[in-house]
Amino acid sequence: MRRLPLAFGTLAFLAGSGLLAGAPLLAGTDRMVTPTPSITMTCAEAAALINTRGSAVLATSRTLYDRYVRDRSFCLYDQDTKPEWVPTKDNPQCFIGYSCFEPFRGGSYSR
Repeated sequence: MRRLPLAFGTLAFLAGSGLLAGAPLLAGTDRMVTPTPSITMTCAEAAALINTRGSAVLATSRTLYDRYVRDRSFCLYDQDTKPEWVPTKDNPQCFIGYSCFEPFRGGSYSR
């Protein structure tokens, strides 16, 4: 008798028992988020994007991007916000909103 690797055997068992019925619902959750370049928008457009959506990933250069939020409700429970400025089409230092950070893990607060 040939033994299957544990992962494949487990999946085969789960599929046979009907426990993987919801698996297609999870198929699209690992998509990569493509950051919107901040330099392609005006300052007002970029700020409105964050304010409307609540959070968005913006690229501030070819290699740098971050997630910006409207307020602390879009951060994890143990995170705080700090103000952020990004370059836009019409302003090199546009106040965009905030980013989330962990204050006691290398953030600005100290213990």
